[in-house]
Amino acid sequence: MNRKIDVEALCHEKGLRITDQRRVIAQVLSDAEDHPDVEELHRRSALVDSGISIATVYRTVRLFEEAGILERHDFGDGRARYEAAPESHHDHLIDVETGNVIEFVDPELEQLQKQIAEKLGFRLVDHRMELYGVAIDRKN
Repeated sequence: MNRKIDVEALCHEKGLRITDQRRVIAQVLSDAEDHPDVEELHRRSALVDSGISIATVYRTVRLFEEAGILERHDFGDGRARYEAAPESHHDHLIDVETGNVIEFVDPELEQLQKQIAEKLGFRLVDHRMELYGVAIDRKN
């Protein structure tokens, strides 16, 4: 799934003040095709503006997360990783050997989850699914 989300536009929609450094961080997040952690966001942001400190990135990520602009993920590698809040639902498959994250949508799986919730007496309002695996054809 390749989606481009304009994080700066989301900041404006949420009424957040956008400083030059926040703009850089927002652009780095918008351009990310992966799920970077704060250290990686800092590294990429500092390539654009060397004056951006890691503390600024931490504060900005926390602000964006609280505003619903970013989603925080813990994929079991001990690092909080982030992605711009998606416009549509998707799930994640994490390669435990490489750390690569594959986004996917499976309509049958979505329907099954809804049916399970209903069978248990619930109306499903949200969910998050993370699958962890190793590539079947990877040579060791």
